Amino acid sequence: MPQKILAGRADDPLLKADLVLTKVDQVILAKEPNRTLAEAIGLGLKKSAIEIAIAYDTRCLTTGEPDELVMNAPEQVSREALEHGILIGRPGIGFPSAVHLERFAAPARLALTDDPRMASVGGAGMLTMVASPSQLAEALIRGSVMVRPPRSVQILLSGKIRPFVCVRDVALELIRRGLGDVTRAIDTEHSAPVVIEFAGPSARLLSVPERALLCSLAPQLGAAGAVFVSDDKTEVYLRDQRRSKAHRALVPDPGAPCDEVVTIDLAAVDPLLMDVDGSVRPVRELEGGRVGQVILGGDSGASLRDMLAAAALLKSKRVPAGLDLLIAAPSRQVLEVLAQSGALVDLIAAGARLIEPDHRITAGDLYPPPADGASIRTFDPNPGLAKEKRHIVASAETLAYAVANGQIGDPRSFKRPVRVTIPRTLPTDDVLVIRKSKAKGKGDAAPPEPTPMPKPPAPQPWDSELSLEVISERNSAEEPSALVLENLDDVRWAARAATAMSPHLRAVIAPHIPTSMVPLFSGLGVVVLIGDADTVQTLRKQKCLTVASPKSPTGPTLAVSAGSVKYELNWLALGAERDWTVAGTTITKATEG
Repeated sequence: MPQKILAGRADDPLLKADLVLTKVDQVILAKEPNRTLAEAIGLGLKKSAIEIAIAYDTRCLTTGEPDELVMNAPEQVSREALEHGILIGRPGIGFPSAVHLERFAAPARLALTDDPRMASVGGAGMLTMVASPSQLAEALIRGSVMVRPPRSVQILLSGKIRPFVCVRDVALELIRRGLGDVTRAIDTEHSAPVVIEFAGPSARLLSVPERALLCSLAPQLGAAGAVFVSDDKTEVYLRDQRRSKAHRALVPDPGAPCDEVVTIDLAAVDPLLMDVDGSVRPVRELEGGRVGQVILGGDSGASLRDMLAAAALLKSKRVPAGLDLLIAAPSRQVLEVLAQSGALVDLIAAGARLIEPDHRITAGDLYPPPADGASIRTFDPNPGLAKEKRHIVASAETLAYAVANGQIGDPRSFKRPVRVTIPRTLPTDDVLVIRKSKAKGKGDAAPPEPTPMPKPPAPQPWDSELSLEVISERNSAEEPSALVLENLDDVRWAARAATAMSPHLRAVIAPHIPTSMVPLFSGLGVVVLIGDADTVQTLRKQKCLTVASPKSPTGPTLAVSAGSVKYELNWLALGAERDWTVAGTTITKATEG
């Protein structure tokens, strides 16, 4: 299915080249929107060249003092974006992945984003890929970018989910069965990003928000993205969102090749959780563990059905002393439905507190886990979190059991399963989506002055060897630096932090780096190198490395010296990606002109 999406947009429909020029349908800015907007406007952006471009402002909580809470927050989205045809999602609209699924995701389209969490919109049949700020700027200006054609892993769903087992449990089961190892093997063998596609007879039984939860797995597995079939269920969902014109069918072609097929019987899945170490275990193995905090909701961790089910299970219950129940509604739409149905009243009566959809909740900066008792949440943690900020991931119904009993336990201990009916009439008012206003009338107030757009750092060309300081994954780069990393979680953290660390970050070295991240790093002028585990461990102990210029090599390796010892490490960039690394940006002279 991902190949079908790209083939209809690429200048090479057969997708034979290492990199193909591909038309982009949407650009989604959710992590550092002003960086991309500044690059695009600085390069002469007049009007967005794509179907939909939107920047989400995810900072909801602020103070009047220059404290850590404000200093660590991303800048608000400049209203200057509106003059270039870019929509703005205001603070409070919800978590970007959940909001975009409801209001903008469209089947069989390609979207570029700066946030890996947007993979969840694949639940509506949309393919998303993470890109560097310069790639995103290029997409806004030209409407197309160079991408690597992906490989596929197909997940065939069969059977029916049993009572008190949620789609979150299915997602955890896929992690437990080693889908990440399958993804890594294909990525390594073919040097191509891997997209997970969901199909099978039971795919039609899942709602679009439940499908989105499964697609949100992609970043954890090292995949470039995930996509579900687009069928009658998708069409009904879009119709309920008043967006029926956006529907297109998307199913695998009969006999279409894929690199691996994994079959999972939904009826065989038990309630599971992922502990703070990232291990997936049956709930019964941690039964009786004390719980001090529960957060229900988040970006794509809990669907509307899950929120309603948890409210029904907690009706007439009371939050135990020493436990905090926090409700982070994924979107305004979900919050409105909870209020209209009375479920929100039941949750508040049980002792729940409402919190705003600030991105720092998922980052662990707001509402960190308590020192006494575990924190259980429905959403995945950001990569690279310190252990004291990590939490247990479980389904909404497992969370409901923890709230009702004050400890971890199997939700099948509830007397009877709840029956949840999702209303067909959903609130679809985009009151917090700002579009360019029409001409000002006589009585209209003057619009506020746009926030000054910050200047992006200038590209740092790399045409000679560099001496780089070796830094750990917890340190910021203040001098030309190299990150030497041990595992996928650290590499994912580096990919999220790379934009903020540029232009000082110049090299990332690890035993495995997903191919999908190579364009992102290369577009920032960062070389992406892999070596065996022993070599990486040796390099981690060094204070300084000397990396040869990426301008001269034509082979697959690049020389890295530690003292008098030289190592030849595999350089993952190909073709134009190597040119981007040397130039420090993906923007070509043709684009600039």
